[in-house]
Amino acid sequence: MKRHLMNRRSFALTALAGTSTLALAACGVGGAGGSASGGEDTVIKVASHLPPMTDVVTLAGEVAAEEGYTVELVQVTDNVQYNRLLADGEVDANFAQHEPFMQEFNEANGANLVLLDGIYDAKVGFYSKAHDDVEQIPGGAKVAIPNDLTNEGRALAILHHHGLITLPEDAGFEGRVSEIVENPLSLEFVNIDLLNLPSAYDEEGMALVYSYPSYIKKVGLTPADALLLEELVDQRFTISLVAREDNQDSEKIQALRRAMTSDRVRNFLKDEHSATLLPAF
Repeated sequence: MKRHLMNRRSFALTALAGTSTLALAACGVGGAGGSASGGEDTVIKVASHLPPMTDVVTLAGEVAAEEGYTVELVQVTDNVQYNRLLADGEVDANFAQHEPFMQEFNEANGANLVLLDGIYDAKVGFYSKAHDDVEQIPGGAKVAIPNDLTNEGRALAILHHHGLITLPEDAGFEGRVSEIVENPLSLEFVNIDLLNLPSAYDEEGMALVYSYPSYIKKVGLTPADALLLEELVDQRFTISLVAREDNQDSEKIQALRRAMTSDRVRNFLKDEHSATLLPAF
């Protein structure tokens, strides 16, 4: 997919609130912790959320084990905990988000998370249970979009690109519902948490539902089922490996980076998940 980088303004602050219990912790890959070089701790804790992100961490752990490191997957159940755990120093890195979402968390929480490597671009889009063609969408129909600002802008950019709405000329991927210039179908936008968007797919009167492949999979769908797919991809939305300013240069984080961007991981993404994503390295 063709990549376009579009920037208009700094991202708005959004409070990320909520708590959740860990679904899985300390799933180690590799040998016992010890010393790979100079007595440094070789256990690397990585927080992640859903497949294929968790699968990538597990595979990277196998690669890192060849250098004497043990990767422990800490799997969480929402889009808050992986950043809280990293910011609080309870894990060494996380793999579950794109750069704008990380920046939003930093600004809202005074955190110092840093993006290291882009790993893959998810194929995002809009799904419809009621319609097989965009031309069938009636006036006043409901459209479910994410309730966080970074993903809201991405969703609206898709609708703009496909001609359902018109955003300001310089909006790029940062448009807001309040800024829509033209809405010929008088679409009604419903803001929903990313995790709950798949549930909106079955709601009566919901014409379009935005989602990521890992979420929409819950209702048995893939990007091949999408009514509208993203065609213009901003590299800022690449799902990426994230660490902190104070540990990004450590030996074990460098070992994790090598593992996450290894040929084994790239081939896994290409061979096993080409229907839902594109490797970014």
